[in-house]
Amino acid sequence: MIEKTSENDTDSGNVIPVTLDANFFFERAVRSLDRFQYDKALKNFRKAVEYEPDNPVNHCNMAGILSEMGNYTASNEILTHVLEKIDPAMTECHFYMANNYANMESFEEAERSLVTYLEEDASGEFMAESEELMELLQYELNRPAPLVRIRSREGVVEHDRARSLLEEGKFPQAVELLEEIIATSPDFLAAHNNLALAYFYMGRFAKAKECLNEVLKQDPGNLHALCNMAIFLQYAGDKEQLDSLLGMLEATVPFHQEHVFKMATTMGILGRHTAAYSHFRRLLKDEEVAGDAGLYHYCAAAASNSGLYTEALRCWRQAAKLDPESAVPAFFLSQLQQARGEDRPMPAVSYNYQLPFQEQLKQWKGNTGKFTEEVRNNPLLRASFFWALRYGDSSTKLQVTEALRWIEDEEMSEVLRGVLEHQPLQEDRLQEAALFSLQRLIGENLEEAATPEEEPVQAASSPKGPAEWKEDWQRIIDHTVAMMDRRYDAAQKKDAEFIWKQFIGSLYPDVPLFRNDGGWCAALEYLTARLHGRPVTFREAAQRYGVSVSMVSRYARRIDSECDTQGMLPGTDGLSPSTTNI
Repeated sequence: MIEKTSENDTDSGNVIPVTLDANFFFERAVRSLDRFQYDKALKNFRKAVEYEPDNPVNHCNMAGILSEMGNYTASNEILTHVLEKIDPAMTECHFYMANNYANMESFEEAERSLVTYLEEDASGEFMAESEELMELLQYELNRPAPLVRIRSREGVVEHDRARSLLEEGKFPQAVELLEEIIATSPDFLAAHNNLALAYFYMGRFAKAKECLNEVLKQDPGNLHALCNMAIFLQYAGDKEQLDSLLGMLEATVPFHQEHVFKMATTMGILGRHTAAYSHFRRLLKDEEVAGDAGLYHYCAAAASNSGLYTEALRCWRQAAKLDPESAVPAFFLSQLQQARGEDRPMPAVSYNYQLPFQEQLKQWKGNTGKFTEEVRNNPLLRASFFWALRYGDSSTKLQVTEALRWIEDEEMSEVLRGVLEHQPLQEDRLQEAALFSLQRLIGENLEEAATPEEEPVQAASSPKGPAEWKEDWQRIIDHTVAMMDRRYDAAQKKDAEFIWKQFIGSLYPDVPLFRNDGGWCAALEYLTARLHGRPVTFREAAQRYGVSVSMVSRYARRIDSECDTQGMLPGTDGLSPSTTNI
């Protein structure tokens, strides 16, 4: 952009004439800037504009100096003049204006200018800077920006929207959008992977495999596609292909921490506990996560399920050392020592870093007064009981129903009535327990409540609870609680678990396959902190889990829209689902 002025030796002597033009004053302005003489630089840039009033670069230089001097309003007036009168195609002016507005703390105006820049600029020159500014604005405005597209990154925003649709269970809409993205960007592998997931959730297994095959055709080593394919094959019962793929996965040694964890959890889901143990051990060698008690429990569970009881013992002891307040390591240590003392195999151990639900109920039965007070005062605990009655197995439902007789209030009576109305007649023990509890609570003759004539027929479209709690659902809880360790008390960590279980329950049976674990964990911790009135921001949660502010904001609103955490405790400053931007 800098042009040299001409130097002419004349016949009359060594006089070098100086051409006073825009370039002359531009160079003088640059020299003044080098000396931090902003007033002189501004004066020379003004002269450059006088010589070339139709050159937008001169105007932008002047606007830049004004911005450096803190005169953001005057800077924006010049940038607006450039866009309206000189060169409307100079889209970077919108980016400059966004920065000026942000410095003025006019965040709404900054957002409008930044969105305009991203939607109109084709070069993406300030893409990285725009992403940083966008995160700042989302934090300040407490909502995502209404961004429709990023012209320099066609398909990226659309892909984020498609992922949101997947998370909401809107699979046909997600398929339609993802197919459009792939049609224009066939090498967009993440879109292919998510389209495979959408097809899988819709039961279109052949199409799901076709999408993953396309990913693997372009990138044969795509670990997420390989792991997802293995899980798809297990659901489809295709043992021959699954065994072949597992042979490949078991010979794969991931490098990145995220990939190692993906492989470990996939192996656990598939019941390949020895392979899962190997990968969890690798993770424990990483100093960043070596202090995670939950990770030691995962490793111990994989070892125990593989018959490596000495290693399981070592890992649970380390978990107990790292998390001395938790009863989980002590419980499984006791179970393991008892099994070894009786010379029998250890029962299958869940990867969940928590006491089995039945064990929790046993502890509460020993102190009914404490149980009653906790259930009455903790809405999240009450929600967990509702969740257990809706989705738990028959044994869990029975134990919860018997426990509810200790809680004398109208809401629990309604819950027990629901058990009577919706449980199959063959579950006699469950109905008997529900009747006994209701009679104790309200003193009514309720024998007719369970008669066959009045038993309602469940609609075919009614949701059914999950047959089992999946490992990838539990993984979110385990990682969140591990990260919350020493900064939150046991009750608050339990609340995080209850929020997540309520969220899964509200989505069932259309529970998506969760990606970006860090984003979900950060959102879960953020909501738990807000629920208890702890000062926390999206940015703090995002930094703690190494994800973007926008991801935490989006996922927190997604969870809140299903669970209504705003109303869980009096006076909580929750999130409003109506503000969700998909």
